[in-house]
Amino acid sequence: MAKRKSSHLELVLIQLISDVLEKSKNEALNYKQVSAKLNITDPSGRETILDVLREQAKKGIFLEPEKGKFRLKDLKTFVTGKVDMTTDGSAFVVPDDEFEKDIFVSARKLHNALHGDQVKVYIYAKKSGRKNEGEVVEIIKRAKTDFIGVIRISDRFAFVNVDDRKMLHDIFVPLSDLGGAKNGQKVQVSITDWPESAKNPIGKIVTILGEQGENNTEMNAILAQYGFPLAFPPEVEREANAIPEQVTAADLKDRKDFRDTVTFTIDPADAKDFDDAISFKKLENGNYEIGVHIADVSYYVKPNSHLDKEAYARATSVYLVDRVIPMLPERLSNGVCSLRPHEDKLCFAAVFELDDDANIITEWFGRTIIHSNRRFSYEEAQEVIETKQGDHSEEILKLNELAYILRDRKFKNGAISFESTEVKFKLDETGKPIGVYVKERKDAHKLIEDFMLLANKKVAEFISKKGKGKKKYTFVYRSHDSPNLENLGNFALFAARFGYKINMKSDKEIAKSLNYLMEDVEGKKEQNVLTQLAIRSMAKAIYTTKKTSHYGLAFDHYTHFTSPIRRYPDVMVHRLLAAYLNNEKSANEEEYETASSHSSTMEKRAADAERASIKYKQAEYLEENIGNIFTGIISGVTEWGMYVEIIENKCEGMIRLRDLSDDFYVLDEKNYCIVGQRKKKKYQLGDEVKVKVKKVDLAKRQIDFTLIQD
Repeated sequence: MAKRKSSHLELVLIQLISDVLEKSKNEALNYKQVSAKLNITDPSGRETILDVLREQAKKGIFLEPEKGKFRLKDLKTFVTGKVDMTTDGSAFVVPDDEFEKDIFVSARKLHNALHGDQVKVYIYAKKSGRKNEGEVVEIIKRAKTDFIGVIRISDRFAFVNVDDRKMLHDIFVPLSDLGGAKNGQKVQVSITDWPESAKNPIGKIVTILGEQGENNTEMNAILAQYGFPLAFPPEVEREANAIPEQVTAADLKDRKDFRDTVTFTIDPADAKDFDDAISFKKLENGNYEIGVHIADVSYYVKPNSHLDKEAYARATSVYLVDRVIPMLPERLSNGVCSLRPHEDKLCFAAVFELDDDANIITEWFGRTIIHSNRRFSYEEAQEVIETKQGDHSEEILKLNELAYILRDRKFKNGAISFESTEVKFKLDETGKPIGVYVKERKDAHKLIEDFMLLANKKVAEFISKKGKGKKKYTFVYRSHDSPNLENLGNFALFAARFGYKINMKSDKEIAKSLNYLMEDVEGKKEQNVLTQLAIRSMAKAIYTTKKTSHYGLAFDHYTHFTSPIRRYPDVMVHRLLAAYLNNEKSANEEEYETASSHSSTMEKRAADAERASIKYKQAEYLEENIGNIFTGIISGVTEWGMYVEIIENKCEGMIRLRDLSDDFYVLDEKNYCIVGQRKKKKYQLGDEVKVKVKKVDLAKRQIDFTLIQD
């Protein structure tokens, strides 16, 4: 006779009983005590609990040490983790304990859990050779309840067809909760209820984003999809508007005055938020005083103010193809805090005395006031470097000379140079892409970057030396782990196919050979593919209070001090540095670790939103090119298709395996290729192929190609 499987109700009861027995500190309880702790007095309910206890005791989950008493034996029956949805509606739950294996959950056993949700899963007894299988018994925390999609309205009801490919359910919207939305509009919908028996969740429209396909609508949809607000709350704007633009005598207290020192900013031509400036003075002893002055955001944004809470929640500015969504209101980001030329501005600075070999003789950290003499675009500064003439040419040329030395030293110490190509779109007045170009990084960009790196590094070192062991000072570091050797080994095998060798004997040798590779590959067709793969083989940089090194830069200590207008961690760094310069005690580590973790999460979301806006513009650009043939490079392989990046315009689309009719192709993950099962024809990452633009889906930001075979 087949064994009866536990019902979902029983699984929930098992979980509740487990919680009770776990909290009882391994004390044996009888079923009446369990019932009492669960606040169940009904006799039939007590009987059900007894049945569950007896049944699970047979399986060894609850032991009966004495007759009628139970003790929890195996908590591993339940695992908490995150839901990772698949395209067929089933999911894998990735356990919080990294040593546990993923648990497969069929679609009907998800019980309304969605992608990214934190859940508790009951694991079924494993049959020989089978993967871990389970059932969701509790949704601990929803990853999100708001979704973006297109509303479809009929006479009696409405549904939102959600854009998110990992959300496989349309959301039912009662006509009373439409909020004025019209059929076919793009909207933001919030799930309000999801009865266990209902196939679809129920929601209400919270924002009408606009007409589908319009540039503004689609960009706002991307922001909403990744959880970034479209406007600042009124109380935040009010607080920002109350801050005076003019610097007063009171603001100068405890500040070094640099207004008579030559100072300038170098930024993108279209920038409005200038958060860093460089001052330059030749000293009588032949050395150079170079100040890295950063907008003093923390002077204006006070802890726990409305401005601070909003900046913390956003954690970063978001850079989409056609707009910037600032972390701070425009009044601050483009006005009060922005280091505009010919205006007195308050800063926090790292000031160094350097000799001709870029050795640091002295360093100073503290608050300053500056008066920028000139606002350079990168192009203008580059022209000064190339022609050796123009405004402040003496200062810029010396800074460039010193930057070269700093850069060279950094690479000799084992830093890695990743120079991936950055693609920009030329947009018309409606935001439609009419051209694509690759943004070049020249000496002017690198000059600024090298002095910012110096400031970040030295601020981190300064704090790290202030206390040891348990007396160390709480600080926010930018941490980057060594790469996973298995991932790097796979990359090395792949790079070898192009004739590049990766020496994996030590971290320094890895860095050296990666730098040789990046130098050799520059300008070649495989540059983007190899650079992106190399970056993927690296660990991800995060914010943390732990004193750890930065592998990619080869710095023992590193932080983010130089961009407080657009990054919240920099605001935290300024506050902590100010406190410690003032001899205050160490800040609460737990509080800052939580804030660091939140900032890392939001940084990733912002990067995902930026990528989504690029994908949308690529799709929009190629919509005018359906049927056209391009040469591309295979940039990614998956079990359902291969991604191809067009060489000419860097737009990326997919050739679906089901569209390849000459053979049955499967993924060879280890060798980064797909292989035909009969003819053994291989399509390898990095191969050059010809493709025809087959279809563009703007709503899904997808481009489909057809392979033009020989």
